[in-house]
Amino acid sequence: MLSADLLAALEKIAIYIVPALLGIILHEVAHGALAAYLGDPTAKSLGRLTLNPLPHVDPLGLLVFVLTSLTSPFVFGWAKPVPVNPRYFANPAKGMMLVALAGPATNFLLAALFALLLWLALRFLPETAFNSTLTLTFLTALKAGVFINLALAWLNLMPVPPLDGSRILSFFLPGRLAMHYQRIERFGFLLLLLLLFSGLFNKILVPLLQGSANVLLAFLDAYS
Repeated sequence: MLSADLLAALEKIAIYIVPALLGIILHEVAHGALAAYLGDPTAKSLGRLTLNPLPHVDPLGLLVFVLTSLTSPFVFGWAKPVPVNPRYFANPAKGMMLVALAGPATNFLLAALFALLLWLALRFLPETAFNSTLTLTFLTALKAGVFINLALAWLNLMPVPPLDGSRILSFFLPGRLAMHYQRIERFGFLLLLLLLFSGLFNKILVPLLQGSANVLLAFLDAYS
């Protein structure tokens, strides 16, 4: 028989999986779509401009998502990075910066969409609907969509190679300094795990998450 803690953890994963997959996949599709718009056909030719999760799933990223769902207040995971070839861009440095920015920007837009749906549901659903477990699960999933997408946006904007924030920052650094900075990328994965499981990311990201979620919902309330 499953324990109450395990059942609660499995329920949390079931609620988070859809908004998390949507945020992670659209993040990568946004990278590939903007790269294609700027002239790079790589992602499109590899079938990465699709909402089908299978071409995007990274087994390790999925495992980390499950583990953080079970053990951490901060849910984390990733898909396979979309390959981008800057040689196709008229301005490679600027193109890479814009492609990097497209992912977090998409997550901010998704967070706003989930927040709008949550606001509409809370405002217009009849009171009797809130007695339904299905309705409460749906509302929890919408709230999770807000926070997961804000988390993905802020996390990817961190200036830690190979996160998107490092590509954006590199564009504004002098050439030699940018080159040395990007060399950190070989240690990037280990550095990310260290920051995540040491709790340092939580200390940085939780205030950003709470602040941006409050601003977003306050903005919607202002127009109610």
